[in-house]
Amino acid sequence: MKLVGSLTSPYVRKVRAVLAEKKIECELVIDPPWAADTHVPDVNPLGKVPVLILDDGSTLFDSRVIAEYLDSVTPNNRLLPSPSRERISIKRWEALADGVVDAAVTIVLESKRAEEMRDAAWIARHQGKITAGLAALAADLGDHPWCHGNGLTLADIALGVALGYLTFRMPALEWRAAHENLARLYDKLMLRPSFADTVPHD
Repeated sequence: MKLVGSLTSPYVRKVRAVLAEKKIECELVIDPPWAADTHVPDVNPLGKVPVLILDDGSTLFDSRVIAEYLDSVTPNNRLLPSPSRERISIKRWEALADGVVDAAVTIVLESKRAEEMRDAAWIARHQGKITAGLAALAADLGDHPWCHGNGLTLADIALGVALGYLTFRMPALEWRAAHENLARLYDKLMLRPSFADTVPHD
């Protein structure tokens, strides 16, 4: 298998973390989709990463689809339970964490536009999504050591990736001071090779 992506994409980091936790060997092909010579559209008609190229040449895209597929490949270190209400709970965590990432990415892209072209109201709207999303994630986590159950699941990976992206792209946000329980979980995740080895960088 090959994973096509960039070192800055939080969605790619989520898949890389899943691969590491599942101990699945996979070649990482660095191909930023915004580069002039990118080949990403050749493997994903949407022109987005991550893209997982399977051994038979078929492709999967969208981090949620890829993560679920990878969890089904091997029985070790299951990150999702069998279809059940518990599984839906973990997918809800993932959707909320991914929503925070989506809002953050939107702000980052808008901030790259010429200053006179930036839409302050648009940025504020997505900043509100981040604030509300983090508050909901913190409330759901409460005093629990993990997002769901007694160990690492896809929920924790998705949340950790979201917090890591905010740390990387929005250092002034100071989410750690506002949500100490999220900070504790993130620090615990950063002790794992799946997170320590996938810290995003330009």
